[in-house]
Amino acid sequence: MKPLRRELRMIFQDPFSSLNPRLTVKDIIGEPLEIHGVARGKAAEDRVAELMKAVGLDPNYMRRYPHEFSGGQRQRIGLARTLSLNPRLIIADEPVSALDVSVQAQVLNLLQELQDRLGLTLIFIAHDLSVVEHVSDRIAVMYVGKIVELAETNELLHHPLHPYAEALLSAIPPADPDIHLERISLQGEVPSPANPPPGCVFHPRCNYAKDMCKLEVPQLVEISADHFVSCHYAAELDLKGIGK
Repeated sequence: MKPLRRELRMIFQDPFSSLNPRLTVKDIIGEPLEIHGVARGKAAEDRVAELMKAVGLDPNYMRRYPHEFSGGQRQRIGLARTLSLNPRLIIADEPVSALDVSVQAQVLNLLQELQDRLGLTLIFIAHDLSVVEHVSDRIAVMYVGKIVELAETNELLHHPLHPYAEALLSAIPPADPDIHLERISLQGEVPSPANPPPGCVFHPRCNYAKDMCKLEVPQLVEISADHFVSCHYAAELDLKGIGK
């Protein structure tokens, strides 16, 4: 796995618990460089300074500890550590959910800037659909550990094909407070992945479920160009997306 870890890096959800409180920023960001034999000593310190500048941090602070930084700054430290080995793929696990809204915007804009400049591929995991819309080229909707719909961002947001995606989109508050949209309220609880229901895992909570849904597991199939869905009746349903 060691060679793969240079290509595949992670941004963690909590910017405080994911940083070792006993290490300085210099050691936190420089540790991957030493482990993988990329740089040591003065070369490593120069690389740490370069990475801190890239994420908007002052290199003069590299000998400080994580508790001396704000939440947004700590997430930038984690991002600098992630970028240290020039990865091809970054998995971002809700990287802004623990941050204030104003800081969220700064980190998201930084991610997009670095993505464009460095040619990064991001898998961005989030529950906030406004954030997903802002950062994503394609969206995969998951339910009980399985992808139930996959499409280009605008296509999925405006033309969902899976009932769960429709329910998620109905929960987005409109920008105009005078607009009152009907929210789809799902009944029941999310089943355990260790003991999923037979057939379609969503059928106990689905408003459109029929007998087939209780018996057969739907496959993820391409309904239209680059739009995949796991639903027996996706072609028949007229679901509401944003603006419908």
